[in-house]
Amino acid sequence: MLLKRTVLGYDAISAVVSDLLPRLQQDPLLAHFWQRRPEDSLQRSKQLLIDFLCSNAGGPVYYTGRDMKTSHKGMKLNEADWSAFMTHLHATLDAFNIQQPERDELVAFIQSTKNDMVEA
Repeated sequence: MLLKRTVLGYDAISAVVSDLLPRLQQDPLLAHFWQRRPEDSLQRSKQLLIDFLCSNAGGPVYYTGRDMKTSHKGMKLNEADWSAFMTHLHATLDAFNIQQPERDELVAFIQSTKNDMVEA
């Protein structure tokens, strides 16, 4: 469990992810990562992200997906992609008025995954 203090439950995490993903998909820099993917693939990716965050927040959801390094290998994510992602993450957290202790913990956790995702 990496998100020790997070009080966000499944429904809150699901709502945050449901707000974040469309932001990412509509961003001109990031949209290509979702293009030409069928709806069921997009929904599976969404559910895996929800499960990943919930599992790392203490469950009771069990994450069955691949590790971050494996699942992002070959995507060629770079610093600009990461920066755009983080901008959207902060906008989503603002939209939900996530309080500072939980926000800091979530952002720190997401930052801890950066080296497994950013290749260049």
